[in-house]
Amino acid sequence: MATATQRIHVLVTRQEKAFITKAAKSAGISVGEFLRRAAASFNPSENDALLEGLIDQMVKTTAQASAAIDDALAFVEASNQRIAALESKREAV
Repeated sequence: MATATQRIHVLVTRQEKAFITKAAKSAGISVGEFLRRAAASFNPSENDALLEGLIDQMVKTTAQASAAIDDALAFVEASNQRIAALESKREAV
């Protein structure tokens, strides 16, 4: 591994610094190494592809849920009509 000789100054909030420091400590590495690894593993095109997949799945699942709700509402309406018909027959007797 090459010796690091360049600096990158990054401003973060107090909360972000605490989070990064805690995550690095949990991983057993320095904050610098943690940030280098995070930067090296960041791949926006891969993340975009994952997000697109999640969105596609959400759209499909939403359509399925909507259809199931429509079916349930239709069943309830049909049931209410049957009940109303039975009650009107009972009242007529």
